[in-house]
Amino acid sequence: MSTYVEDNRKVTTHRLFEMKQRGEKISMLTAYDYSMASIIDQAGMDVILVGDSASNVMAGNVTTLPMTLDQMIYHGKSVVRGVKRSLVVVDMPFGTYQGNSKEALASAVRIMKETHADCIKLEGGSEVRESIERILCAGIPVMGHLGLTPQSINKFGTYAVRAREEAEAQKLIEDAHLLEELGCFALVLEKIPADLATRVAQELTIPVIGIGAGGGVDGQVLVMHDMLGINKNFSPRFLRRYADLNTIITEAVQQYIQDVKSHDFPNEKEQY
Repeated sequence: MSTYVEDNRKVTTHRLFEMKQRGEKISMLTAYDYSMASIIDQAGMDVILVGDSASNVMAGNVTTLPMTLDQMIYHGKSVVRGVKRSLVVVDMPFGTYQGNSKEALASAVRIMKETHADCIKLEGGSEVRESIERILCAGIPVMGHLGLTPQSINKFGTYAVRAREEAEAQKLIEDAHLLEELGCFALVLEKIPADLATRVAQELTIPVIGIGAGGGVDGQVLVMHDMLGINKNFSPRFLRRYADLNTIITEAVQQYIQDVKSHDFPNEKEQY
């Protein structure tokens, strides 16, 4: 299979805007370490998200809430070192921007200075307006995130589809327009009805990237461990698995164990 890279120039926030204008879909995937980020970047990914989903797939936590700013910076640094082309976005973790805009700016500045990432992402609409404004005023690009916002899981109490009811859908639309007006360069919509996501994407001039939001948006994002089949315990409707690395890795490890115990590894050619 050939690598899909039509343009090897560094992806920027402006280039994402241009992609939306010409109707080119935006590809986005998570990564948390140097090796996987390098592979994903070389494959031609447009955007790499250093997601706070690292809390789940890397640290084994049930929610994203335990991730700290230092941990996100560690993962961000690791990813940036492996990337040449993709736009790198780092999630701001829970507790680093809600309710205190000065702390939000300090957190965002640390992420940008210490990881060398291209931009940050945070969850919420009007509730975090002041934090977004302060971060943007410092010249830091912000990607918004509406719909199912995992950092608010204790408030929602469920990972069910959001904005099915008219009132919540209307607030989401208003928040989406607000984020664009404030100056966010893009928006993620997670687990909302496809018709609603399509409407938002059509009404906004900035790119709208979906996860469980249908095909009417400007791009798609998935968690790497889910789409590669490393994690088999998560199977929502919106997930398409492109590989079964869980089985491949398990079989390789089992073969290694067998070869060691049977004295087959190392053979004469594999020693000095």
